[in-house]
Amino acid sequence: MTDAIVMDGVHKRYGEKRALDGLDLAVGGGTVHGVLGPNGAGKTTAVRIMSTLLRQDAGRVTVAGLDVRERAGEVRRRIGLLGQHAAVDEQLGGRQNLEMFGRLYHLGARRAGSRADELLERFGLADTGRKAVKRYSGGMRRRLDLAASLITDPDVLFLDEPTTGLDPRGRTEVWDAVRSLVGGGTTVLLTTQYLEEADRLADRISVIDGGRTVAEGAPDELKALVGGDRVDIVLRDASRLAEAGALLGGTDLVLDADRRRIGAPAPDRMAALTRAVRVLAEAGIEAEDIAVRRPTLDEVFLSLTGRPAAERRTAEQATRATKTEAAA
Repeated sequence: MTDAIVMDGVHKRYGEKRALDGLDLAVGGGTVHGVLGPNGAGKTTAVRIMSTLLRQDAGRVTVAGLDVRERAGEVRRRIGLLGQHAAVDEQLGGRQNLEMFGRLYHLGARRAGSRADELLERFGLADTGRKAVKRYSGGMRRRLDLAASLITDPDVLFLDEPTTGLDPRGRTEVWDAVRSLVGGGTTVLLTTQYLEEADRLADRISVIDGGRTVAEGAPDELKALVGGDRVDIVLRDASRLAEAGALLGGTDLVLDADRRRIGAPAPDRMAALTRAVRVLAEAGIEAEDIAVRRPTLDEVFLSLTGRPAAERRTAEQATRATKTEAAA
């Protein structure tokens, strides 16, 4: 598979701060590639460099086979960019917004109108095209934003936290739209603060920390880094937790008294589950819940960066709030 995006040993400094420290990244064409990392890891800097909004200090970057420094103008004609905040005019209708973007990209009036109609239909907005955007739901606005970023039918699309602030329904609407793009051959690079989003959408994920890639692979490959499947058991009686743990035995057993929970490795999913049920039943120990699960991306993130995802989200939200207050 030809790589649509390549970053090779990319460095970027802001004064004494090292934002990128030899970042390597390869994104296959026609895929969704997720980029995860704690606040300040370099995600936004990397996207700005790839989309020609910022120049790297060292290293090479190509997008759609073009060097972003030497052929920036051509790169811009081949990409789309959707940032965290809406770029559409709320007073105009959806179709008017898309026509305006078409004209800004030097499409003729007829072509801008036909392209607007195509995109409204594609993103399920055809029946709302004349409605003022201020009357759209959050999910509809982001789908319109996504449509606007595709006005020139780009080969590569950068999505910088596209569902921040949306409710679950709005996120699902945007996820469905992204899947349809990739089905049509578009390459998508996604930065997100929602690990579930990366898990649901991304073919491969790069975890970056300190300005460099610390792990890369398919979601299941990354989960394997923190161990295999586990049996999770929640007991009805917390006082029998230690007894149940002794009966199950083995290494890497985790007992959580507060949640009445036991976690044990499950190299063979069905065998481990069957044994746990049998051992507890023979001892007369009641299980309130028992299941086999795989590690989550939250656990991967904690293992690789030393910070839980919840802490990362809180830090990023606080940073955004501070920037908003400063701007005000």
